[in-house]
Parts: sequence; C-alpha cells; structure tokens
Amino acid sequence: MIGVFALQGAFLEHEQMLSKLGASYKEIRRKEHFTDGLDGLILPGGESTVQGKLLREEGLLGPVKEAIEGGLPVFGTCAGLILLAKRLSNDENVWLGTLDVTVRRNAYGRQLGSFRADIPFEGVGEFPAVFIRAPYVERAGEGVRILSSHAGKTVAVRQGNMLATAFHPELTEDVRIHEYFLRELCHIG
Repeated sequence: MIGVFALQGAFLEHEQMLSKLGASYKEIRRKEHFTDGLDGLILPGGESTVQGKLLREEGLLGPVKEAIEGGLPVFGTCAGLILLAKRLSNDENVWLGTLDVTVRRNAYGRQLGSFRADIPFEGVGEFPAVFIRAPYVERAGEGVRILSSHAGKTVAVRQGNMLATAFHPELTEDVRIHEYFLRELCHIG
C-alpha cells in the first residue's frame, strides 16, 4: 500500500501510474489517513510552499518526517524534492528536511521555461522527463547518489529510502521510474 499525498498537485497522475503497475494506494489528506501499514509514500509535484503549509496545518509534518527518518520509502517529484530537501538555496523554508541536498527552487525559470528532455536515469535508461518550473540539486551531501543529470545539473537523487526527481515522471506514459521506486525502495514486485 502506497500513500499518495493528495493535498495539492499532481497526485491523480501518480495514482494512475501506480494503477498501471498494479500497486495499491490510498490518498492522504489528513493526519488520520497517515496510518501504519504503508509500504511507501509519494510526494507529488505542485506548489511546494502550499503543500508544506498544508502538511503543517494538518499535523502531518512531524509524523511524516519521523516515518521517513524511520525508514519508510518516499518518492518526491518536483515540489516533493523541495519538501524533502535539508536546504533551499533561494528560500528560507525547510519542510521535512530529510534528504541531504541543497535545492534551487524554480531553477529553470517560470512556467514559460518548462520543457521536455530525454535524460539518462541510472537503473532505468533514457527517460522522457517533463520539467515544469523545476528545481535542481545544487549540492548533494555524502551518501546521496546522483541518478540523473541534465545540462550539467543534478535532477534525480537517491539517499537510502528516499528517491527524488526535479521533473515529473507522472506526466508521461512511462512507468519505469515508479516501477524503480516500488522495486528498489519499497521491495514490491
């Protein structure tokens, strides 16, 4: 059972990917939805500041951080990467702060700076990435494995039970990164 944060953002697209892979999921909107028995979590793309505030208002910030630090697998895309980051170079907010990276928000510019690119992804191969007002990783700490780069910028990382991308794999038809998350981090399939 994968918990998908359905507070804001592209959660439906993540759910469609999980359905294609035959994985069970449940939406998490309130603290009472965040229960034991989850095999993993997905933090979708969207507005990181809005998502962070909603996590705090719903009383989820502490329990989610504790679960991730306790080993629960998590996959963050775009805004999810920002929520997981220990440091943001152009924002004073730190939300979950579990992933040892420094991230630059909106690093590729505004909405008009959105683009698609085929990028190499370790363990997956070439992937059709969708970047929308995307961040990138400026610095990865010790123990953080870089899984993908584009134009010299780090756009996907893994640290233990955490996987994060600056792009939106959920906005493609390609299920391979979700499959990687389920297989490599959640040990499903």
